[in-house]
Amino acid sequence: MNGKPLPRRRSLLTAALGAAAAVSLPARAAAAEAQDRRIPPAGIGMHLYTMRTPLAADYAGTLATLAEIGYATVGVSGRFGNTPAQIRGWADAADLRIVLEHVSYDTVAGAGLPQALADVRTLGGRWIVVPSLPSALHSPAGFREAARVFNRAGAAARDAGLKLLFHNHGGDHATVDGEVLFDILLNETDPHLLGFELDLYWAVKGGADPRDLFLGHPGRFPALHVKDMAPDGGFADVGSGVLDFPRMFGAADTGGVRQWLVEHDSPADPFATARNSYRYLSTVRY
Repeated sequence: MNGKPLPRRRSLLTAALGAAAAVSLPARAAAAEAQDRRIPPAGIGMHLYTMRTPLAADYAGTLATLAEIGYATVGVSGRFGNTPAQIRGWADAADLRIVLEHVSYDTVAGAGLPQALADVRTLGGRWIVVPSLPSALHSPAGFREAARVFNRAGAAARDAGLKLLFHNHGGDHATVDGEVLFDILLNETDPHLLGFELDLYWAVKGGADPRDLFLGHPGRFPALHVKDMAPDGGFADVGSGVLDFPRMFGAADTGGVRQWLVEHDSPADPFATARNSYRYLSTVRY
């Protein structure tokens, strides 16, 4: 070793320290403030697909336990033989607000849409959500057909005082014949008629960056599925995996996010997942 690299490292360190010292106090305060935002308590919810096993045994009791944990809202996915009025009654009794229901594409595209809209209104929700597209539509032509359906159904939802949303999976972000499928829905639907319930796990799994989506399409993502990814690519309780939620949430206001709904597709213990995930979302800063 000839000793020449050492002054080089010292000069770099001196320059870095000088640059840090040059940052103004207001800039430092702004940076600190940017890391001190938190999710509003009324925005922390549970997507009930996570809780499907206990719901099937005791729907009312499951809702009551979620409220005791601290959740303010829920998204409905499966009624387990109960009516919208019954579910609304149990949610009201638990002081939980139902914000949305998942409804199949075939229902939204067909004659069942008016009843589905009426049911969401009975539940007290504000969004009717298509959870996935049929596999036959997974092509640019199919996504364009879905975009036309969503514009029509979105107009009907608007007339009913609701908003239509689409929930993504990994394959929706694939590039097919040179086109990103998800971009077709973003670009060929009316933002006033279709929004998105963005599943953060599936977006990342499919190769998309949720932060870029928020910044590139302001206001189009009123609801999130906050689902974490284990190191092996599987599912994890929120906050225990590898996804950088603070980075994503930093652009959530631009994206129009109002609801952060926990989801885990295969929890070993749904209530433990609910507790762990709530603890993270109620304390995370970004």
